[in-house]
Amino acid sequence: MLRSALVKVKLNLNNFKYCFSTAALPAPIVNPSVQHTGVFINNEWHKSVSGKTFRTVNPATGEVICEVQEVDKADVDLAVKAARDAFKLGSPWRTLDASQRGNLLNRLADLIERDRVYLASLETLDNGKPYTASYGADLDLTIKYYRYYAGWADKNHGQTIPIDGDYFAFTRHEPIGVCGQIIPWNFPLLMQAWKLGPALATGNVVVMKPAEQTPLTALYIAELTKEAGFPPGVVNILPGYGHTAGNAIANHSDIDKIAFTGSTEVGKLIQQASAQSNLKRVSLELGGKSPNIVFKDADLDNAVAMSHLGLFFNQGQCCAAGSRVFVEADVYDDFVERMIARAKKSKVGNPFDVNTDQGPQIDELQMNKILDFIISGKKDGGKIVTGGNRIGTKGYFIEPTVFTDVKDDMRFVKEEIFGPVMQILKFKTMDELLERANNTIYGLAAGVMTKDLEKAMHVSQGLKAGDRKSVV
Repeated sequence: MLRSALVKVKLNLNNFKYCFSTAALPAPIVNPSVQHTGVFINNEWHKSVSGKTFRTVNPATGEVICEVQEVDKADVDLAVKAARDAFKLGSPWRTLDASQRGNLLNRLADLIERDRVYLASLETLDNGKPYTASYGADLDLTIKYYRYYAGWADKNHGQTIPIDGDYFAFTRHEPIGVCGQIIPWNFPLLMQAWKLGPALATGNVVVMKPAEQTPLTALYIAELTKEAGFPPGVVNILPGYGHTAGNAIANHSDIDKIAFTGSTEVGKLIQQASAQSNLKRVSLELGGKSPNIVFKDADLDNAVAMSHLGLFFNQGQCCAAGSRVFVEADVYDDFVERMIARAKKSKVGNPFDVNTDQGPQIDELQMNKILDFIISGKKDGGKIVTGGNRIGTKGYFIEPTVFTDVKDDMRFVKEEIFGPVMQILKFKTMDELLERANNTIYGLAAGVMTKDLEKAMHVSQGLKAGDRKSVV
């Protein structure tokens, strides 16, 4: 497992809001026009082979934004053929200098920067996240990721190897080929950048399915790849459902690799599809139930602010959300009191309002799933100290919710909720803490808050998590 440990110094969180000052925020486009709803194959827009469409919905209102073309296996076959043709030896893409691939990615980043307000507005419309987050976090990071991978395009190389005998030995890094990519709905633009950036920088071609809940910005980026100058067939974007389009990508024998970000359940199906088709390479980023640990020597104001951000950011719809908050017994009551006050301060509502902290959940299905977890937590004996309810009847809004008196074996403590529901647990000893924090099927992330650097490093080493963050 890839492991990282990040130590952060104390942050000034008085004016912290999605790492971006709202004073410098351009006004959003409250009703952005939808420019692309088709299937993007070979640098051309098409209707689906079946002629079917599906609706994408504004989660803040529950109203339909537009109809989008719905692809299935026939469309995937066309896209894979286009990608395979673009990857042929001697093609414009295969003969393009590595530095030029980097130039194309930088050009794409330039175009995204040019259209940043529009893309942030479209993301907020289709996803429901606050515009402050779309513009200040998602777009900012998306642009940076494309530029980062642009810089790697001509720096990915092999090496010569000194071996015994009269031989010349060397390694050569080559692109894999056709990469199938399936991205989630929680960070549509950013997840697209995470997938497209490294694949294109290293000379691969892509067949991508965006989440059916949030296809609009992915389709707009498709047009920008054409404007940037990527050859036909290199980038293909196919809107559709997981059980049809996603399944066709996962099982396609002419796709060389699949990259998926989403639920653990679907990740297992992706692994099975690879084994049952052509044993294509697989990379997965799946769910989490991450422990966030607060020791008694931590700066409690800072710990509350960071813990609140770590769970409630993006409406709690983050795979690495610190949803299991372990607080040392000596400061447990004080921490809970401060967290209740912080959660009550959050403004939930219109995501285009720059003062909004929390927007709606992605759709009705996800909202109901979260509400079911809240009911389960109450039935199992958990105590709601703030929140716990749906807000209004229009859109998919849920109050920031905090539970205390929870136990490790409760269903909603063990399973990923993917919503604005925090569980605060009490611990007394280090050994007890590590055993409980690691008692999970997940291992995506973890956080530690303490003023003691030695303690932070010790606990980080004991946590079974790929991404470990310590705040001191």
